[in-house]
Amino acid sequence: MNKISIVFMGTPDFAVTTLAALVAADYSIVGVITAPDRPAGRGRKLHSSAVKKYALEQNLTVWQPTNLKGESFINTLRGLEATLQIVVAFRMLPKVVWEMPRYGTFNLHASLLPDYRGAAPINWALINGETKTGVTTFFIDDKIDTGEIISQKETFITENDTAGSLHDRLMHLGADLVLETVALISKGTVQTQKQPQRATLKKAFKIFTETCKVSWDAPIKRIYNHIRGLSPYPVAWSQFVNGEEKMTVKIYSVEKETATHDLSTGSIVAGKKEMKVAVKGGYIRLLEIQLQGRRRMKVADLLNGLEIKKNSYMA
Repeated sequence: MNKISIVFMGTPDFAVTTLAALVAADYSIVGVITAPDRPAGRGRKLHSSAVKKYALEQNLTVWQPTNLKGESFINTLRGLEATLQIVVAFRMLPKVVWEMPRYGTFNLHASLLPDYRGAAPINWALINGETKTGVTTFFIDDKIDTGEIISQKETFITENDTAGSLHDRLMHLGADLVLETVALISKGTVQTQKQPQRATLKKAFKIFTETCKVSWDAPIKRIYNHIRGLSPYPVAWSQFVNGEEKMTVKIYSVEKETATHDLSTGSIVAGKKEMKVAVKGGYIRLLEIQLQGRRRMKVADLLNGLEIKKNSYMA
């Protein structure tokens, strides 16, 4: 058995579940590296990452370097004498960092590599209408998400999954895979495979505000996948034109209704408890939205105090 001492690198909740699994399995965590505290909220107070909060609760030693190539940080990292580094939802590492441990540095990625390399694999799998995804552990190299694969686990994507529900499922699946991967490394039985080389690969590009805007001219299924693939974060949005008023609306939850109609694309059909948007092939029924300047609400509740004017539409 190889002696395993771990430096863990991660930032959001997705990474906390894996770190907690390693702690529960009684692995030696000699250090935790996470993002620096950042100002957030109206008061711009400094907020710690989810990983930092959990690590401090567990009395783990935390570092928050701003420069991963800095001499001070590199010397600190060497001084920990970790034999393995594990990365979950962190940042790209310089070679001097990832090549340091005896047994290497591996990353957990929320897709079945080589597809969906990049920043937003969960969102894009849903946006593109995939029916299967998973998690991958791989040894880091000098490019993004291209290293040799150690292991993978698959899961099906249901018609009702959102980015939120899929995130949580992959978060737990990923923690299990990391434990299995560390066990293989500990036993010295790791067998890696190079990522397949294909002419076309599905990408997981970083998502920007404009990426999130709903195109109501698209087919109904594509609109549905787009909205659920961005819910609850970073969330799809549209311009809502209600009479003389025009405002931004964030769209969190919808259903699709296949039907024939002769309404213009984007037209709103509203009743006392229902609000839906006419699209090609049917309607997108809005269930939970957030109007500009208001809190997130169920549409049935929102309609109690909102008059939908005639000829209102989404743009």
